[in-house]
Formats: sequence, C-alpha cells, structure tokens
Amino acid sequence: MTGTHTNTYVLIMAGGVGSRFWPKSRNQFPKQFIDILGLGKSLLQLTYERFTHICDPQHIYILSNENYKDLVLSQLPALNEGQVLLEPSRNNTAPCIAYASYKILAINPEANIVVAPSDHLILKEEEFLSKVQQALSFSANHDALLTLGIQPTRPDTGYGYIQFEETLLNEDGIRKVLAFKEKPSLEKAKEYLSGGEYLWNAGIFIWSAKSIKKAFENHAAEIDSIFEQGNKFYNTSKEVDFIAENYPKSPNISIDYAILEKADNVYTIPADIGWSDLGTWASLHSVANKDEYENAVNCTHLHLENTSKCIIQIPADKAAVIKGMENYIIVDDGKVLLIYPKSDEQEIKQVAAKMVSNYGNEYL
Repeated sequence: MTGTHTNTYVLIMAGGVGSRFWPKSRNQFPKQFIDILGLGKSLLQLTYERFTHICDPQHIYILSNENYKDLVLSQLPALNEGQVLLEPSRNNTAPCIAYASYKILAINPEANIVVAPSDHLILKEEEFLSKVQQALSFSANHDALLTLGIQPTRPDTGYGYIQFEETLLNEDGIRKVLAFKEKPSLEKAKEYLSGGEYLWNAGIFIWSAKSIKKAFENHAAEIDSIFEQGNKFYNTSKEVDFIAENYPKSPNISIDYAILEKADNVYTIPADIGWSDLGTWASLHSVANKDEYENAVNCTHLHLENTSKCIIQIPADKAAVIKGMENYIIVDDGKVLLIYPKSDEQEIKQVAAKMVSNYGNEYL
C-alpha cells in the first residue's frame, strides 16, 4: 500500500437509492451495488479497492442503510460487521457523518478522515490518490475542512459549484473556499466556467476527527448533542441500541447545509481526476465504452439497426432487436422495461414514483 498512515480512516457513503437510475437501480438493489460499468465489479467494490491504497482496510467504514447490510457484506467480504455502520432511518448525510466521525474519534483522537460517495467514477486514480494525500497532510496539521473540487469541463447545470479564493494558500494548491453555489441556470454556469474560480462540488471531504467534531459543535449543535451522548456506547455492545433509539431523532440535513456553508475554515484542492458522479443515464453514456454508432451496450444477445447514441442494458439471458432509435435509454431489468428519451431523463425519478403509486412498491 502506498501512503498508508495509521491515523487515516475512510467513510464510504453507500445508503442511497439512486432513483435516477431506475429501473436498474431499485430500492432493494440500488446503484452502488450494480456493475453498471460492465467491469465485473460494482461501484461500491471499485470505491473500496481505490481506498485500500490510502489506509489500512480495517480503517474503511461503509455507511449504509439497515436494508443493505447483507449486500454490503456479500460484496465486500473482507469487512467485519463492525465496519458497516447502518442508519436506522434516512436522515441525509450530516447525521451519518457525525455518527461515524464520533465513533472513530473515540477510537483514535488523532484520526484523519476521508468521506466519499460509493457510486462515483474516477478515471485518473493515481491523480486522485495524490490529491487525497495532499489534503490529508493539510488536515492533519490544520483545523480545516477540505473538499476536492473538480475542474469543470462544461457549463453543467446538474452540479453544485465551489467558489474559491484565487490566492494560493500553499504549494499544494490548497485554496480558501468563498462560497458554495447551488445548481445554477445555464447562463450562470457559463459565467462560472469563464470566470475560472469555480469548481464542481464532488462531495469528497477530508478533515481530522477533531475538526469535524468542533464544526458540529459550532454549527449543528442539535446533531452534536445527539451523537455526543453516544461516547460511552461507541465501540461497545450497546452501540447498536443507542443508534437505533437516537439516530432517528437527528435532523434530516446534508453535511453541506449543516456545516460547510456555515464554517469559515473550508478549503478546496482543484483536482482533474476524470470524475463523474454517474448521476444519470446520460452521464453513464458519456463515459461508457461505445460502438461505432455511439451506442453504450451492456448486453450480448442484441441486434441493432439504424440505432445510435443510445444506452442499452438488457439481461444476459434475454435477446433483443432494436431498430430506428436515437438518443434513447433502453433498460430492461427483468421486472421493468424503460424506453425513454435521454433528453427527458430528469423525469425518470417522477415516472418511477408514478409507477409505484399506480402499481405498488415492488416497482420501486
């Protein structure tokens, strides 16, 4: 392992439903557990393997939902059950990060923590690992909350943006964050891109356990008071009962709103790491291997005619014939068949909800 440090810990967030990838991503088998890239490994497995180069595998924790415990352990058999932290209710990212961080702080007061989503694509892994190491070096010696900022390549309206101070803080390229910006209009996104002092917010964070505890105390006192009470139970047989009783009492709020948009010690490292959040079918199409007609196909028994720029996923034991389609999402998960224009993919989440209301939860 390169750059292993005894104080480094990683939290991989794997509790989401991935509803924009419906019907492939469903409640009982969401996006992070799917081999959506056709590489023989799920996004969660790829993320876990990436972080084994950063720290001892025993220091990697998976933050997920109680429904996914067996999925996590079956896909990552090297984990022990104590490394899978299960939320009893979906309360967004701030409570689960607080829970895991306070638990780790109780183990190691000098802990340095990386927080990352389980379902993103990173093509330039060496560059990513290098940037994370730079951030860890900084957070180990400063009371700082760091986020990796992605160099934008287009005026994307689907991402939040980070505005940074142009003055370099040090030779590692660390810059002070001035503001977090919500998903912008196209005009505003073009303005951000041309300005040069904006980055995409990838949701990858680095900080010491002490710094994030202090941030919760200062900016999210309600969350702090709940998880502070657990200090006498963390890493004991009583931890699960404490979380089951108290976790659902925590506010439903993201780490961005709870901490990062309020704190004045937030920094960023601009990173060109070949990143995609794989948030939609179109974003998967853009990074997937494609045939000569720009179709991204993840199936074997397929005959195409006059079909281009489509993303097609069909079960391995099913044959399909498709003709005359352009710029479509065609996904058959065995239970649900979706044929939908890529240009309208933002509607898929609502379509899935409508199917459930009409025909039942088995289609979610």
